[in-house]
Amino acid sequence: SAMAEFVTLETSDDHPGVGTILLNRPPMNALNRQVQAELAAAADEATTRDDIKAVVIYGGPKVLAAGADIKEMTDMTYAEMRKVAGRLQADLGAVAAIPKPTVAAITGFALGGGLETALCCDFRVVADNAKLGLPEITLGIIPGAGGTQRLPRLVGPAKAKELIFSGRM
Repeated sequence: SAMAEFVTLETSDDHPGVGTILLNRPPMNALNRQVQAELAAAADEATTRDDIKAVVIYGGPKVLAAGADIKEMTDMTYAEMRKVAGRLQADLGAVAAIPKPTVAAITGFALGGGLETALCCDFRVVADNAKLGLPEITLGIIPGAGGTQRLPRLVGPAKAKELIFSGRM
């Protein structure tokens, strides 16, 4: 398989059995199409590897991921956006489909698609500097990869609506 540029699956002798999916696309780990595809590939690899019993998703000390790459979307038609949203749902769905315990380790920002990635995990461990939110509503975009579905199941409809309607962190 080709070496991934932005997303790696790493193991260490210090933590046997734990695979770490590391997002590394500075500065904000924006989830462009390539990052999404590499994330799905890492999730699939973690699923099939027998030496990996649990998975941590981590984006480094400053950011898990600050959402979709808005630059990719500015000139898209509705039909193109539907395709992009479908791909994002499928790629993040690969994380949700990992049949092993998954933990999102959140330091710094987990916004939009970044929060939706964390919502795909079984658990979220959140540092005291973390900022979580679905700010895409401020651009007129509804969360497209589970924010309207997974979030209310975890925090209840009222809290989810507050975050989705306001865009606040």
